[in-house]
Amino acid sequence: MNRIRLLLALPLLLPQLATAADFDGSRLSPLWGVPFAGILLSIALLPLLAPRFWHHHFGKVAAAWALAFLLPFAALFGASAAGVALVHVALAEYLPFVILLTALFTVSGGIYIRGNLHGTPALNVAILGIGAVLASLMGTTGASMLLIRPLIRANDNRKHVAHIVVFFIFIVSNAGGSLTPLGDPPLFLGFLKGVDFFWTVKHIFPETLFLVGALLLIFFALDSWYVGKREEVVPVDPTPDTRGIGFDGARNFWLLGAVVALVLMSGIWKSSIAFDIAGTQVGLPGIVRDLGLIAVTLLSLRITPDSVHADNQFSWVPMLEVAKLFAGIFLTIIPVIAMLRAGIDGPFGAVIAAVTRPDGTPSPAAYFWASGLLSSFLDNAPTYLVFFNTAGGDPQQLMTMLAPVLAAISAGSVFMGANSYIGNAPNLMVKSIAEDRGVKMPSFFGYMAWSTGILLPLFAVMTFIWFL
Repeated sequence: MNRIRLLLALPLLLPQLATAADFDGSRLSPLWGVPFAGILLSIALLPLLAPRFWHHHFGKVAAAWALAFLLPFAALFGASAAGVALVHVALAEYLPFVILLTALFTVSGGIYIRGNLHGTPALNVAILGIGAVLASLMGTTGASMLLIRPLIRANDNRKHVAHIVVFFIFIVSNAGGSLTPLGDPPLFLGFLKGVDFFWTVKHIFPETLFLVGALLLIFFALDSWYVGKREEVVPVDPTPDTRGIGFDGARNFWLLGAVVALVLMSGIWKSSIAFDIAGTQVGLPGIVRDLGLIAVTLLSLRITPDSVHADNQFSWVPMLEVAKLFAGIFLTIIPVIAMLRAGIDGPFGAVIAAVTRPDGTPSPAAYFWASGLLSSFLDNAPTYLVFFNTAGGDPQQLMTMLAPVLAAISAGSVFMGANSYIGNAPNLMVKSIAEDRGVKMPSFFGYMAWSTGILLPLFAVMTFIWFL
């Protein structure tokens, strides 16, 4: 799912189960959502209730929930249908997801921002602001992986650091990616569907400026309060660096550009060449993209000096955690997305009906909250697509007559990915990197306490200003 959601976009279309398994979501019971709910609750509760067990066996837990969906599915709809669904998710969604994320993780981890940075409130705000700008240029994942390590290192002489990482997730891993299709998968989906490349920057720039600006102001006030506490700063800097500010491994910036170019190429290049693998069409542009991303990953590992990885404390642990958990998430989300795509006649018809006013016209406010709240726990890319199609699916009409609706769908899908750790791909990766560096991050529900207290009031204000 996105969850852990990324930079630009996977092949970006979660499976049409009606095609892959010869049935439609309107025939499903909501009970098919239990495995998905189970894996979400496991991510939320087991690190609190059984931390040692979770640390050693989270991959097995994810696999168990995946089988809890796949085995009953095979029993009721046939092993062939289950195999088709499994192959579809693996080839069309999961592998492209992991390949792209691995490329961004590796390349960004090969860039070390050197210099003796000191985590003052002003410097932290500057890093968060720069990250917000970079997120729309190189994607939320790329910007997050590039900046989270130097931000943590700059504040490693401080007692309270978790709030800095939380706001980093709010701003860099989510809100900052709202202005171009390069920033977040939902917007790239819209681009593939015919939405102009610069449409979002023209239509949700005020909302983005408000949200990022408000979060930076709140963060500055909170961080200044922490710094004002006498016991906040440790007298001795654990990571002193006498060198000037600069970059080691700067050649990886070229590789970041190659990653962006490969993803854009796969969205723009139209080719009739495709290969049918167990019912899944794998197009030539996607193959070229994935092979190119693998080559970029290997090249980054080849050209990056060991000293850069050592300085960055580069570790594969965060990537492995994401890969294992989201293998389960991608599988268990299949019936949930199918039921949503069934529309008004499906088990979740009430959700679809809620976005329409009594007079039959679409409600931008309802679209903002419906797409946003679902994107908080489901993959925001297919969620965006569900509501894009619910609003008519005609990009020309959505960009003109229904522009407020498309703006609401775009903003909700991107902004509210910050509501939970699984709302967007970078969220969980940033959390894992921070914990690997010794930062005591909030639990799943502890993080949601932050997002509920800070983000939801801001979203309410945005609703009254722009979407009513």
